[in-house]
Amino acid sequence: MRARYDTTRAAARPWLYGIAAHLIGKQRRKEVRGLRALARTGHDPVAAGWVDDTADRVADRAPLADALAALSAADRHVLLLVAWADLTYQDVAEALGIPVGTVRSRLNRARRKVRAALGADPAFVSDMAEVARP
Repeated sequence: MRARYDTTRAAARPWLYGIAAHLIGKQRRKEVRGLRALARTGHDPVAAGWVDDTADRVADRAPLADALAALSAADRHVLLLVAWADLTYQDVAEALGIPVGTVRSRLNRARRKVRAALGADPAFVSDMAEVARP
């Protein structure tokens, strides 16, 4: 990559952000495909290696995977950064380059949609959080 950099450019930052944006988009598409596959099949190859009773837990995760796949990319990123990466709202805002208020609204919307998709059963949602966390 470095060899392809045009040294006549005034700054490298836009070029680097372009590379990062491309890689993030590629990863996002891979995640969406994986979540859709999990929702369809109920099989998570990553979880199969470290979950004791994989068959039961992975089958239970299919509704969660389906709900996550149905979210917009922006809402899903905020939700996963808060719920699974344990980032603060401020950290998420900095990571995504958005205001904290936008983080709050996206998180609220994502939580509401996931609850609705899972039937708004708080016990089920908390069980899914336990299973989903590494």
